[in-house]
Parts: sequence; C-alpha cells; structure tokens
Amino acid sequence: MNKFYITTTLPYVNADPHIGFALELVQADVIARYHRYLLGEDVVFNTGTDEHGIKIYRKAIEAGKEPQDYVDEYAERFKKLVEALNISTTNFIRTTDKKHKEAAQEFWKRCLEKGDIYKAKYKIKYCVGCELEKTDSELEDGRCPVHPNLAIEDIEEENYFFKFSKFQKPLLEYYEKNPDFVLPDYRFNEIKRFVEEGLRDFSVSRIKEKMSWGIAIPGDDSQVMFVWFDALINYISTLGWPNDTRFSEFWPGVQIAGKDNLRQQSAIWQAMLLSAGLLPSKQILIHGFVTADGQKMSKSLGNVIDPFVIAEKYSVDVLRYYLLREIPTGEDGDFSEKKLVDRYNGDLANGLGNLISRVATLIDNNLDGELIYKKVEGRKWKVENYDKWIEDFRLHDALGEVWKLIAEANQYIDERKPWVEVKENPDKFLETMTVIVGMIHNIIWYLQPFMPETAQKIAKVFGDDLTNKEIPENYKFLVKKGESLFPRIK
Repeated sequence: MNKFYITTTLPYVNADPHIGFALELVQADVIARYHRYLLGEDVVFNTGTDEHGIKIYRKAIEAGKEPQDYVDEYAERFKKLVEALNISTTNFIRTTDKKHKEAAQEFWKRCLEKGDIYKAKYKIKYCVGCELEKTDSELEDGRCPVHPNLAIEDIEEENYFFKFSKFQKPLLEYYEKNPDFVLPDYRFNEIKRFVEEGLRDFSVSRIKEKMSWGIAIPGDDSQVMFVWFDALINYISTLGWPNDTRFSEFWPGVQIAGKDNLRQQSAIWQAMLLSAGLLPSKQILIHGFVTADGQKMSKSLGNVIDPFVIAEKYSVDVLRYYLLREIPTGEDGDFSEKKLVDRYNGDLANGLGNLISRVATLIDNNLDGELIYKKVEGRKWKVENYDKWIEDFRLHDALGEVWKLIAEANQYIDERKPWVEVKENPDKFLETMTVIVGMIHNIIWYLQPFMPETAQKIAKVFGDDLTNKEIPENYKFLVKKGESLFPRIK
C-alpha cells in the first residue's frame, strides 16, 4: 500500500482558533481524504499546536497563568476545532510533548555536529508577533506590516546561530530539480528570488534568564531554542523521528501553510533538514489569508469569524463547502455570511439537494424504492480533471467539477422528463433512472473528500456502500426518501 503524509502548520496557542486556520485544516483534510479513500493509500495526517516562544510566554504572564497551564488550555480549543470541522487527522502533536522535545534536541545535536550551529553576539530588530528578525526594508514606518500594533524590539545578546547562508546553492539546486516543490507557482518564484538574493545566518536560541519558555539547548543550560527552530521539527517528530521506523516509511511529506509561512517552510526548514542529513519535504502548498466582508479580521473591529459558530449555525459541510468553493486555493479570500447563504441556496439547496430529492422521490414512488443497476451503453459521465486539480492544489476547481456533474444531472432530468416517461414508456423511464443513479454515485464518490457527512447521507438515501468507484453490474440500490438535505434559507 502506498504511503502518504500531509501536515498543516502548527498555530500559536496565543489566541482562539479563527477562520483562517479553519481554511488550512479543511484544505489539508480534502487532500488527506482524497489519498485515503479515493486512492486507497495509507495516510498520516498531522496537525497540532506550537506552544513555545516569547509571544506565548508574555500572553501567559498577562493572563496570570503558568505557561504550561496556559498552553494546555488553548491546545484543547484547537483539538475541539479539529473535531468540529470533521478533520480526519491521525496525529495531533504539541511542541511541549516529551517526545517532541527529545527529537528537537537530537536535531540540534546533528546540526551542531555538521558545524551549522555556532555562537555569536548580535543585534537585531525583532517582531514578537512574527517571532522573526526584521530588516529595515521589511518595516513600514518602523513597524512590521503584519503586526503594526506591536512595537519592534531591539535585541542585543549572545546566542547560537544557524548557518543559513551555507544553503543557498543546495536550496536552489533542489528547487531546480523539483519544479512543483511549492504551489502555487508565483509563491515558488517568490521564494526562489528570496534565496537568490542571498541568505543570512539567524539566531536559533534565546538567553534562558530573559525568556525561559523553550526547549533546553543540549549542553548549555543558559539558553533555550528559538521557537521557529523548535516548532518546525514537529513535522518529523510526529512521525517518531529519530527512532520510529514509521518515519522512514512516510517521510518526505506534503506540508500546507499560509503565505506568511512561505520563507520558514520552503527555505529555513528545508535548510535545517539538509543540515541534519535528512531529505527535504516533498511539497509545500501555500494558501492565502481570509478577510471578513472585505476587511482584515481584528478583535478591535469586532469582525473575527468564529468557525465554531458558523459550523454550528449552518453545519460543518456547509462551512467546508463555502471555504473550498468560494476561496481559490492559494489566493486570499473573503468570508461573508451573505455570500455563504447565497452559495447555500444556489449550489446546495437548488443544485445538489434538489437533485437528490427529485431522484429519490421518482424511484421510491414508481419503483418501490428498488433499482437494479445495469450499465447503459453510451452513457458514461466522469468528473473531468478532478484528479489533476487536486494534485495541482486547485481544490476549488476540483469541487467545481463535481458541481458541473450535478448541473448535468439536473439538466438530464429536465430533458428526459421521467415523470412523463414512467407513464408512456416504462423501459425508457428505467433507463433514465439508471443513468441518473450512476451519475449520483459519481457525485457521491468525488464529494467524499470535500463534504464527507453529505456524501454519507446521500449514500444512505440510495443504499450505496461506496466500496468501489465503478458500480458492479446488478447492484441493488435501495432508495428511501428522506428529509431535505439542504432546506432553503429564507
């Protein structure tokens, strides 16, 4: 059986889960389910929480809590989000886990042995929000454009550095040999330009006396690991590296990340892997940001979208559908409850829901709810380019192909008029129903990764076990009318 590994980034646990990370989870889940159910592969799907660093340390102090108690509380909220969105993860890793800490320390030792970690004094401008060093050219009016509400801090101390500059040539060579390493293409061009302009060594530790919340440096109790160095290692520690044989079975894997993580995921992390003597990641898939009604989400503006609330109000699959269909993969998107309702009524109620209701009623009323499947020559509906779109990380296009088939099925019913055929030509009616049920089987099959609960509900209506992509000859569909899948919202 083929092995497939996919992981999201690990969100900082310094705030409640928001719709932007919900998008990342859902996109990763589609890919994981596609490989598991449609391709029949053995899938490891990882997510988790990033729990170290000065930003989290300060938030815990502000809340009057011990850092560990603080991160325990927030980690539970992200676990609940995974459940609420019906995400099919196999692993949930926390960077405070004992095994992760041990893996990070072993990784450090390997980089140190290669001569890629050294100690030096330095002075930098630092954005606590990004947990990253900033150059003057990256600042706007002396502030980080991503976190303009936070003052840039000057840091001057002696730390350990990672020899990032050493990896310019190896990274560019790897990019050249792997032209689809980062998707979409324009993000790949962006990181290539960044590396081509030259790489600067960066600090990978902090003085423990100033900031104790981090993983201890092996052999030096006075320092702790910089949060980025520690957190990135989760992608392999979750597979049991360095001791578990599962690591060698599943690595390298696919990583999905937001555009603000482009540099860390596709350059810094890959250089770290090369330093430790490990294979680079298989692929980096980059998604955009989500705004709310055209505005950047902010607690002060009162427009933060809570994915728990939306999923509870409209159902998990409706939220999944909106995020996957409305927001082009790789690009920024906008969340609007009005647009969600429009999509719901137009695509789900009028399109898919109406199709299922019409066909189930016709078979239940006229065939006593039983249809023996016989292949109809010359009738073969397929979802074109579906696999290609998923492999190219164009999930909105793949889902769009399913909706083309839904539209074709509704059009076919309108053209054939089975409510007339059943009276005038029962054999023709039976043929029409057979073709339509075959189309519905395909719709359910391809819908599974995107809207798993909906796919199961439709399968139950038609007695379709979804064991095979192709319907076996003489398969008996036992159809039952049920409640409307998507009642219109007024």
